[in-house]
Formats: sequence, structure tokens, C-alpha cells
Amino acid sequence: MRFAHTNIVSINWKELAEFYVKTFNCKIIPPIRNQSGKWLEKGTGLINAKLTGAHLLLPGYGENGPTLEIYQYEVIENQEFAKPNQRGFGHIAFEVQSVEEVLQNLIQNEGKVSGEITKRKVEGVGELTFVYARDPEGNLIELQSWK
Repeated sequence: MRFAHTNIVSINWKELAEFYVKTFNCKIIPPIRNQSGKWLEKGTGLINAKLTGAHLLLPGYGENGPTLEIYQYEVIENQEFAKPNQRGFGHIAFEVQSVEEVLQNLIQNEGKVSGEITKRKVEGVGELTFVYARDPEGNLIELQSWK
């Protein structure tokens, strides 16, 4: 068994995928998905399910690593932005060399800061620097660095 991917449902999959490519050096893995049909309806439990999107190879794991799947359904239901303490999936985290530099890059690529850069010593592990931010569609991202 192995971890395969995490999915983000997007209102504009191309723009959101480009954000992750520019900000985190993810790489789009062809083919672009254009999916619909009874098989998708049965698997998702959605009537008339139609989606488009792509898988992005996450950095740090080589060519066969896990992916971030960004899909845009033809019909999307809106919701409030998730809070860090809201039940369910919370955030995606990237371990980076410099939280400050990646945060600036995230902001330049239309992301938003959600918290303050914070440092904390963790006994027996090291010093953690981290901050929460959001991608252009409001999904939570944690940037972290360990020393």
C-alpha cells in the first residue's frame, strides 16, 4: 500500500495548477483529464459528473511520487473557507528551506497570508518555523522548516 494523491476541487483548475507549479515547483503530469460518463457518476455518486483537471507531481519524491490532483467539476457547490480548526481535511503542508522566501513567492503568485511566521523549539526534534497561508482559491497551506 502507498499514498497516491490529494485532490483539490477548483473553480479554475488551470490557474490553481499554475499557482502550485510557480510557488512549489510542482510539475503537471500528462494527460490532462477530461472525464465524464456513467463510470464517473457511479464512482463519485454525482449525477452528470463531468470534470477537467490534472495531476501535479509534488516536489521531493522523484518521478513516481504522490501527486496533487486539481479538478474542476462542471457544477461546483460553493462553501465557506475552511478554518484551521474545522473538522475534516485541514491543509496541505510543504517543508521548505526558507518559510520567509516561499511565503513571499506565494504572495507574489496571488496567495494570501493566514497567520504569522512562528518559531518554536521542539524537544528532541529541533526548531520549527511555520506559518499558515492560503492559495488563490482559499485552500489552507502550511509552510514549515526544521532546523
